[in-house]
Amino acid sequence: MKNRSGFTLIEVMIVVCIIGILSAVALPYYKGHIVKARLTEVERAMMVIKSAVSSYYEETNGLWPVCGNIAEISSSLGVSMTAVDRVSEGTIQNNGVITCTIQYIDPLVDNESLMLTPSDPGDGSIHWTWGYSAGFPVHLRPKGN
Repeated sequence: MKNRSGFTLIEVMIVVCIIGILSAVALPYYKGHIVKARLTEVERAMMVIKSAVSSYYEETNGLWPVCGNIAEISSSLGVSMTAVDRVSEGTIQNNGVITCTIQYIDPLVDNESLMLTPSDPGDGSIHWTWGYSAGFPVHLRPKGN
């Protein structure tokens, strides 16, 4: 009798099933992390704009910059958004609210908006709060201020 080495058909089928189950579980988590990483790029760009808006507010003794698009933000505040292609629109309203519309990330968040709203607690500082458009998924919203 010959001595055979290798796997039986049942063993190979079990391994293939296990790999299939693991990939079915792992791929959605991977996709979620990719979306979060891309959203972080937008959040960081908004934080740079927030710093420029805060400086402008302090330098002009309480006046907010008003910018209707990304080009005006760049020219008025010196903040370049050309490298951030995940933002389709950006505005700063006369009350200091910064709004950015998202693109090229995922259908869950494309065409949704993130907002940063300032408030003055009265101690000379500015407190910023995140806001979202109505359809923005809860599990992808930025945390903290």
